[in-house]
Amino acid sequence: MPVRGQCRRLALSGVRGPVGKGRDFTRKALRDWGWDRHESAEDALLVVSELVTNAALHAHGCHELVLTAAEETLRIDVLDGATALPRPRAARRPGVPGGHGLHIVRLLSDRWGSYPHDTGKVVWAEIETAGTRFGPAAGGGPVPVPVRR
Repeated sequence: MPVRGQCRRLALSGVRGPVGKGRDFTRKALRDWGWDRHESAEDALLVVSELVTNAALHAHGCHELVLTAAEETLRIDVLDGATALPRPRAARRPGVPGGHGLHIVRLLSDRWGSYPHDTGKVVWAEIETAGTRFGPAAGGGPVPVPVRR
């Protein structure tokens, strides 16, 4: 069972290569907490990559990455410098680069959303350990949405 009640923060303001640094930081935390033994570990790494990339490209940079392990849930928070809340693009174009990040986050996380914070916002995602997955949420709130699989 993963460690609970742990929280790690990584400042990313002005850092070169924030996506790689965020992914490496997450990989180490997952290993330290015992999450690397779960199939959801790879999902968490990809979600971190997508959220940090979105902040770097569309939200005046990623300011901080916060990882929290609680019970059977890993929470990923990315703080950025833009106040506009993210919205997935309505029409995805398969085979065309870009515009897929939030769809990937929605598919790989159990819940995700965003809220204003100081001079920017927080975009967050939660991933459950195997066996407790709820399925993708629509974003904007922490309420799980049951999905038939």
